[in-house]
Amino acid sequence: MARIAGVDLPQNKQVWVGLTYIYGIGQSRSTQMLDKAGVEATTKVKDLTEDEVRRIRTVIQEEGRVEGDLRKEISQNLKRLMEIGCYRGVRHRKALPVRGQRTHTNARTRKGPRRGAVAGRKKVKK
Repeated sequence: MARIAGVDLPQNKQVWVGLTYIYGIGQSRSTQMLDKAGVEATTKVKDLTEDEVRRIRTVIQEEGRVEGDLRKEISQNLKRLMEIGCYRGVRHRKALPVRGQRTHTNARTRKGPRRGAVAGRKKVKK
């Protein structure tokens, strides 16, 4: 089982796809890292040798931030924006779209489910 950057890679997938399970590595970055490490991108994860896994690990460490370090940096950036009170920080704090999208309609992913109008209780006639 190949464990890289604290993530267990899926055994039956090709290496370039398996690396995308690591936070901060997408498809293009994955293929670039494999080229740099000298590993064939289409080999299955279960067929990797220990030497190939070691080379991939070293390339990932050289390239920079992945997993915990990257998550920590992103959260610190958001906290900084909220602390200084800039427009983007305020939008993050209110859980509204940050990049100029409309909110009159849409934006349900960011705003959450609709809160329907609460129906008033009908008064009983006496």
